[in-house]
Amino acid sequence: MSISRIAKLAGVSTATVSKILNGKDQAISEATRQKVLEIIEKEGYIPNAIAKSLKVKNTKTIGLILPDVMNPFFSEMARGVEDSADRLGYSVILCNTDNKAEKENKYFQVLQSKRVDGIIISAVESKNDFFFNNNVTPIVLMDRDIETDKPVGKIKIDNVRCTYDATTFLITKGCKNIGFISSDTLNALSEDRLKGYIKALEDNNMPYSNDVVYLKDYSVETGYFGAISLIEKSKIDGICCGNDLIAIGAIKALKEKGINVPKDVKVIGLDDIFICGYIDPPLTTIRQPVYDMGREAVNLLIDMIEKRESNLLRVLDHKLIERMST
Repeated sequence: MSISRIAKLAGVSTATVSKILNGKDQAISEATRQKVLEIIEKEGYIPNAIAKSLKVKNTKTIGLILPDVMNPFFSEMARGVEDSADRLGYSVILCNTDNKAEKENKYFQVLQSKRVDGIIISAVESKNDFFFNNNVTPIVLMDRDIETDKPVGKIKIDNVRCTYDATTFLITKGCKNIGFISSDTLNALSEDRLKGYIKALEDNNMPYSNDVVYLKDYSVETGYFGAISLIEKSKIDGICCGNDLIAIGAIKALKEKGINVPKDVKVIGLDDIFICGYIDPPLTTIRQPVYDMGREAVNLLIDMIEKRESNLLRVLDHKLIERMST
């Protein structure tokens, strides 16, 4: 079924059908409009979005590239993107990279070939820089502060301040020997989280020791084996974790070793994923506004698509959420 076929059945021109389909039918009689709409419904006509985009220069579609949609952090972020895009009349194409650079590059090319209006991306952890070559598609980076060869939008939090506040909170709770478990990835996010931990120790005249630092990746396994490594090397009484998954693994390891949380060792995470309030004990954490990151990324991207003047960097606030692990 095509526009020309609908026009023939309705006894009108293809221009009339096109105007009705695009809501530009103010000068067309109601009788004609209803007749055309009835034929469209009866024949099950579906407009060709790609063909339409070639004429109007947009597809009302956003690409979203994430490292791991199984991670609750990125799932909530994706929900923020989708909800905001839907309210603004955009659809979202979701791409999961499994935190692999080659998949990220592939999806980046695929989304451009699909003529998406813009791309929101949380780059793989190993990225230090991002080269867009001849790309002209507006791009917003979420939760990543990496170098780019062209101006892009950025939605982030102050990662140095997050772990600074987390470590400082453990100190106020009486901790004297605080361990740190996080990612060893050489990017700004991981480096900033380690910097925040170190700065908090320095500002409170506490020594830094490699023996109580364990760096691998942002996973439950890292938290589990990291906690075991720390308690074997030092008598720690607190652990600051680079994210909540790490904290969950650390608590599991401590409990298996007969160490009480929080009586013997206090544990704090970062993100405030939904499960934090349901583990045993409920996890104290630094809440990132994850859903709001997705929402703000869409708002910024559409500002860029529609060429509205906008600040390309938006830093969102974090918040300490105290529960029973401290």
